Amino acid sequence: MFLAMDTVFDQCSIAILDSSGKVISNQTETGKRQQTQQILPMIDSALKGNQLRLADVQALIFNRGPGAFSGIRINTAVVQALSVAQDLPCVAISSLQAIAQSAYVQHGLTQVYSALDARMQQVYFGHYCLMDGIMQPAPVDAESMDAADTEQLLDYDSQTPLNLPIVGNGASLLKHYDGQLSYDDINPDAAIIGQLGIAQFVASGGTEAAQALPKYLRNQAWKTLKEQGKA
Repeated sequence: MFLAMDTVFDQCSIAILDSSGKVISNQTETGKRQQTQQILPMIDSALKGNQLRLADVQALIFNRGPGAFSGIRINTAVVQALSVAQDLPCVAISSLQAIAQSAYVQHGLTQVYSALDARMQQVYFGHYCLMDGIMQPAPVDAESMDAADTEQLLDYDSQTPLNLPIVGNGASLLKHYDGQLSYDDINPDAAIIGQLGIAQFVASGGTEAAQALPKYLRNQAWKTLKEQGKA
């Protein structure tokens, strides 16, 4: 069994999946105000509801960002603590990859730009395409299968390099080509995070707690706008 969690997408979402990726349990509470109080009781409830203990879990899968700083911090801290307590490997999944995977599952899209509102007049942005049922970072070029880490920050009203569908809540904040498709209503949950994590775990294994690190993209993300000199 695998335990997956997300507190980055303005929600608290917990899922248990088996090794084939089948969802055994999936619960999501929307809103971000109570995530700190919700996440551990939700994990405990999911495990007990399926007659499982944390020791029965093969790996812990979590959304490592980019996204809301507080949400990234919450599920990263929980994963690290549970990993140390039970000596469990961790698998970190990109929020942008989760958006792309949800677009494939919900709309059958096989190549997309993921865009997540980063506030401060920017979006978190990445390019993904389907490989063996998983949306992966797009290859560097058409003749190479070497994948690039495409995650970056783009300013509002930037135009994408290609006329591909843009998915995620930052889609409407970018400049569009004529006829370019846009899907703002993509809301990944822990089940999507879990399915991506299982594929990654099978391919390359997990990491220890000390290496289960968040990814913010924006430097000094923990500072207020005033402290960053932007207010």
